[in-house]
Amino acid sequence: MSKRLFFLALLITLLLGATPARATTSGGWVPAPSAPFDAPAGTRCDFPVHAEPVLDEVKTRVLARYSDGSTKREAYVGDLIFDVTNLATSRTIRVDIGGSALVDYARGGTLETNSTWHLVGPAMFGFRENGGNRPRGIYVFDGIFRVAFDATGVKTVTRYQGIERNLCEELQR
Repeated sequence: MSKRLFFLALLITLLLGATPARATTSGGWVPAPSAPFDAPAGTRCDFPVHAEPVLDEVKTRVLARYSDGSTKREAYVGDLIFDVTNLATSRTIRVDIGGSALVDYARGGTLETNSTWHLVGPAMFGFRENGGNRPRGIYVFDGIFRVAFDATGVKTVTRYQGIERNLCEELQR
């Protein structure tokens, strides 16, 4: 195992010690609800998509702050299930995306810019045309992944171990 993978596995093991059940009762964990979203035809898939959380027990906790008080590192844990629907055909896929993530922010970063996600999936990410190192689509990454967002929101995904699914392809069938 490479040093980088070992470090990531160790970090994630420490993170997973904070289970969602414990998160509800201690240590600064707060709910982190996910919003439904719509993607018009051509932005993520060839057809319009609607995604809706059907179970959302995700919690977050700030682990480190910059000297100005802004968040430097944050953890996410908890169950999350989404229904993702092809609005042209009404075909729906239910996906479990309740993985765990450790998010590092550059100064002034957000979840979708200047941040790096270290995750044990499953987790879901959308890609626009030329929006990263994956073709346009809505992906579920299940395993150990790193997703780095640059200042414009372009994503670079590194898969250490695991599988990925493009839900656009599955919803087209």
